[in-house]
Amino acid sequence: MTYQQTLDFIYEQLPMFSRVGASAIKSGFDNIYALCKVLGDPHTKTRFVHIAGTNGKGSVSHMLASALQVQGYKTGLYTSPHLTDFRERVKINGQMISEQAVVDFIEKIRPVTEQLQPSFFEITVALAFDHFATHAVDIAVIETGLGGRLDSTNIIYPLLSVITNIGLDHVQLLGDTLPKIAAEKAGIIKKGIPVVIGETQAATAPVFIDKAREQNAPIYFADQEFHLEGWYYQDEMLVAEVSKNTAVDHYRYQPELAGAYQVKNLLTVLESCRQLRQCGIALDESSISKGIAHTKRLTGLHGRWETIHRNPRIVLDVAHNEDGMRQVLSQLELTPYRKLHLVLGMVKDKDVDKVLSLLPATAMYYFTQANLPRALPAGELAAKAAVFQLTGTIWPNVNVGLNAAMAQAHTDDLILVCGSIFLVGEVRGHFS
Repeated sequence: MTYQQTLDFIYEQLPMFSRVGASAIKSGFDNIYALCKVLGDPHTKTRFVHIAGTNGKGSVSHMLASALQVQGYKTGLYTSPHLTDFRERVKINGQMISEQAVVDFIEKIRPVTEQLQPSFFEITVALAFDHFATHAVDIAVIETGLGGRLDSTNIIYPLLSVITNIGLDHVQLLGDTLPKIAAEKAGIIKKGIPVVIGETQAATAPVFIDKAREQNAPIYFADQEFHLEGWYYQDEMLVAEVSKNTAVDHYRYQPELAGAYQVKNLLTVLESCRQLRQCGIALDESSISKGIAHTKRLTGLHGRWETIHRNPRIVLDVAHNEDGMRQVLSQLELTPYRKLHLVLGMVKDKDVDKVLSLLPATAMYYFTQANLPRALPAGELAAKAAVFQLTGTIWPNVNVGLNAAMAQAHTDDLILVCGSIFLVGEVRGHFS
């Protein structure tokens, strides 16, 4: 098969959660274990860091991989979903897997796919494990897809487990309370393996502490180990002053990811680096600082309060749930602009009303939808928004809607595209 034929097979033959939702999920680990057995059990041949969480796990994964890469490690990185190119999911030292490697992999496992009928996610996880083993990476950072306990990535035995934070997302699959969701994420905590928790939350900390005790796993809360002395913007760059809670000295970091909400993720990364050092992974302070300062350039992360145009300023953010949107709204309070234009699209299985209830009625809205079956039709989104006094125009395609916003906007206005990872991906694909 050609690469395009291979992609067609992957998208058309394998159920994909991001496109169709819960019906794509395969329960249990039988498929991923069977796929890995065909491949020689690559999940046992690499050192891993395993990262879960509601928000922030993508940013933490990329910042940590960037620091490891600067230190000189051959670093694998598996994340999901992708924004514009399927190959974004699997990288080594920031370089996407080659088209030929994807073709060869599918050819190799295709004989067993008819029997197993794996999901899209199971295939991509197996692809990542196989690619990292084939290329003998020193360490690989693995982001969970959904939850943790039953996630296909959870067959690994990592050096370190990391859980960024807990919010209400995928409630129909993970549970409708923070403790229930935390219990699913806590499923990545392994016997004797240290775990870093990004945020201390009253509702979820006992869940993690109990699970860690049950597994005899050392547990560390990043915001208890490190203290944020302060943060500010300098020439639109985020600057954070951080100290170790047991020390007087503090360090200055300039995350290339500009959103103020990244300061929480920064503490998680710093504690994760500290724990990796305890595991025998050399990571000096200069590599950590440089990795954090060059995350986008070294790993290719996009869509996190990312400015893609000026006059008017256009910002992309993948925020798509209540907690993520609260972070974006806090960022808006720090951002100067004359008028806000909000290009918004969401998917059907999110708590759309909860997100809409947070949004400002003073903004001009451009309701749209991503090009996938799971997308909430723009007209339905606009009708739901009207209940919250959010009014605007309806556009069947995000880039057409964005062009309309650009035509309306003054040079000092701000255009924000958010509500769906897939929406941001379509804009980046159009602008790149």
